[in-house]
Amino acid sequence: QVQLVESGGGLVQAGGSLRLSCAASGLTFSAYAMGWFRQAPGKEREFVAAMSWSGDITNYKDSVKGRFTISRDNAKKAVYLQMSSLKREDTAVYYCAADIWGVGKVDGNSYEHWGQGTQVTVSS
Repeated sequence: QVQLVESGGGLVQAGGSLRLSCAASGLTFSAYAMGWFRQAPGKEREFVAAMSWSGDITNYKDSVKGRFTISRDNAKKAVYLQMSSLKREDTAVYYCAADIWGVGKVDGNSYEHWGQGTQVTVSS
């Protein structure tokens, strides 16, 4: 059974930083592209960042480029999202997702497995 479990969310002031983690189990982690998506209240889910299964391709939403960094540790079966210079508009539930042999696509429909999400709230 595939499980993706996010952690690291919380309340942070604008300009602050958070590091999200996603621990994977039940899958061959190294074969999966990993993505981060988010959904704010009343809004549709949107792509944030992704990394290919090989680790050599990364994609970012334009508004987070230079502020967020995605990374992965295949030995630990984990993917991370380092977020800095956080803004109120980054407030959302953040989800990690897995796409087998993926290249880090922005379309969430490409991802087969999803976590339950972790809340990130940025206060002014």
